Amino acid sequence: MPSFPRIVPTTRAAVLIALAAPLALVIAAIAPAAWIAAPVLGATLLVLVLLDALLAGRLADLRVLAPLDTEVGAAMQLTVLADISGGQRSAVAASLALDPRLAPGGRCDLPLRFDPASSSWQGTATLTPSRRGVGALETIWLRWTGPFGLGARLHRRELGQQLRVWPNIGEVRSPALQTFLRDAQTGLIARRIRGEGTQFEALSEYQSGMDRRRIDWKSSARHVRLFAKEFETERNNQIVFAFDCGQTMCEPLAGMPRIDRAVSAALLTAYVALKSGDRVALYGFAARPEVMTPFISDTRDFYRLQSEAARLDYHAQEPNFTLALATLASRLQRRSLIVVFSDFTDPTSAELMIESIGRLVAKHVVLFVTLADEELEDISTAEPADMQALAMAVTADSLLRQRALVTRRLQQLGVDVIEAPWNRIGTRLIDAYLTVKRKGAIG
Repeated sequence: MPSFPRIVPTTRAAVLIALAAPLALVIAAIAPAAWIAAPVLGATLLVLVLLDALLAGRLADLRVLAPLDTEVGAAMQLTVLADISGGQRSAVAASLALDPRLAPGGRCDLPLRFDPASSSWQGTATLTPSRRGVGALETIWLRWTGPFGLGARLHRRELGQQLRVWPNIGEVRSPALQTFLRDAQTGLIARRIRGEGTQFEALSEYQSGMDRRRIDWKSSARHVRLFAKEFETERNNQIVFAFDCGQTMCEPLAGMPRIDRAVSAALLTAYVALKSGDRVALYGFAARPEVMTPFISDTRDFYRLQSEAARLDYHAQEPNFTLALATLASRLQRRSLIVVFSDFTDPTSAELMIESIGRLVAKHVVLFVTLADEELEDISTAEPADMQALAMAVTADSLLRQRALVTRRLQQLGVDVIEAPWNRIGTRLIDAYLTVKRKGAIG
């Protein structure tokens, strides 16, 4: 609700008032009869502050322009427009209180400059949301100073604007991916996709580099040339992206929670899977199952996956792998590719995770995806300059050894493990998905 501007002294006025206090003491010490000069000086300063604030003009209109939607980790522009009529101003500034997921500390300060074209004061700030969800622009304070810089007028207004922060799908829109998909789909309608699936498609002359197990020896003997079998790449496979939304996955990595890095990589791969004719679903869990979407089979419904991914909340609790993965297995009626995004910090939680994933491997194809902790690797390899650095290096090395041990145990179970830096995890996951698909291991 709009409120009337208040008049406040500026920093310059406060400094003058502070300097007037010792001056008044000097006058009182030298000429006690002239004590009246001190209050007169103070009153004069207050009158100047009041007069300067009144000369600053009157606020006619105040607007905050912000997008209704943005993506986590993507920069967005926020603009403040102020129309101030009459008077003269030496400075105009705005301060906003907003959701901490939109700006660090939940505060944004920006100076405003006069735009002659629109006859208004304008200021723009660039914000980068750090978490998904609904962020609110709560309150704005506008402060404009009079021509002498002694008095200012302060206006406060409740905004109540909401801004929805979606998962980041910037890589889905990248020209490189679109070119790759366009080239991959060339001639798709005219022919079936040939690869390393399970359904026989045709014979072709053996080329160097082909798998020798694909050689058809009978046909080769009949034609006195080597021929290899080609198989139709399977389509309509079920792909499930399972997200650990627990405490470890909510820790920041390069300015964003790990879970958001995982969601971006999953949506990128999901888009490729939909383009390849497969069906995709999302599953989120922490202490209990949280989100389970139906299978999506059309790229026109990709927005539904992004909307459901936005519902994956942040939980400061340990994940229950036993309950979560058992629930997921009970809901899958056919063999599927399950991509598990998770991390671990202690051997106990890792042991429970390994046992739960091991039960899935018997019926499904499982990919385990974890983000490489570059900070931990840097600490482990840093030169120990003192005892504290040495202790940190030993601890980091121990944690890295535990991660390597868990990775080996998962691989022994038949799980493909993908560990890569956050900025390469998406492409690594796409490569792993395409490899599984070409082998026909899902259907």
